[in-house]
Amino acid sequence: MRFVQTLQLKDNPQLIEAYIAQHSPQQMWPEIIKGIRQVGIEEMELYICGNQLVMIVDAPEDFNWDKAMEKLATLPRQQEWETWNSQYQQCSPNDTSDQKWHMMRRFFHLYDK
Repeated sequence: MRFVQTLQLKDNPQLIEAYIAQHSPQQMWPEIIKGIRQVGIEEMELYICGNQLVMIVDAPEDFNWDKAMEKLATLPRQQEWETWNSQYQQCSPNDTSDQKWHMMRRFFHLYDK
């Protein structure tokens, strides 16, 4: 299964660069990677254009997004991660991940065309 979400960062080049750096292998919190894997996410990619983020998540066919995000929110350092990253995002520091990220709906694909 593939999930695609979008989020807006604050329109500030320095904050955007800091956000990108925060997600580098050198700065990414290992507990966050472990939690993402623990809830069943197989792959996650982030793309950026200006201050617009797109996140692509691949998971098994039987993956339940809502249950996985509920579980993820309880794992070590996850709430701290969400609060930390809110300084870069156009959201409230207390917003949950599903309040910040907006699920996108696929309306076209090239398969079988």
